[in-house]
Amino acid sequence: MTDSATLMAQTAARVIGVMGVSGSGKTTVARGLAERLGWVFLEGDAFHPAANVEKMARGIPLDDDDRRPWLSRLQAAIAQARTDYPDLGVVVACSALKQAYRDRLSCGDNEMVWVYLKGEFEPLQQRLQGRSDHFMSPTLLASQFADLEEPQEAIVLDSGRSPQTLITTILKSLSNHSSM
Repeated sequence: MTDSATLMAQTAARVIGVMGVSGSGKTTVARGLAERLGWVFLEGDAFHPAANVEKMARGIPLDDDDRRPWLSRLQAAIAQARTDYPDLGVVVACSALKQAYRDRLSCGDNEMVWVYLKGEFEPLQQRLQGRSDHFMSPTLLASQFADLEEPQEAIVLDSGRSPQTLITTILKSLSNHSSM
């Protein structure tokens, strides 16, 4: 089993960002990964200003201006977690749909690794329609796919796989990546 100390010794990863469109399983996978590693977990949605949450709940897509304060808050939270818990890594669940958003959150940090949970529209739409515990309107999925800039440098995984399989695959990929 991979633990926090082992992973940190094996790879430069100190921050893992789990990204993808709504319904791809970011939160479930990131939370499970953080628990498995004993690392700090940050839920990107928790850093949205109230105005963003209200817009999304009404089915109105966010634009870059809406996302700026959210990215700033999340970026600050990542930095604070790294300061507060220097012996731990950080796992972040965050849509990070555009490369500019990922660059902003990474801050040029070569210790950050992105995991992209890639999914197809129809299965994700069905997943979102069955979800009642989230503010994000399922009608926004199309706008998220329109904004999505798939990462060039990321661990890319099929979001349709089980969370446990995804977590195990991420850990294995991080371990394999470090031995290159």
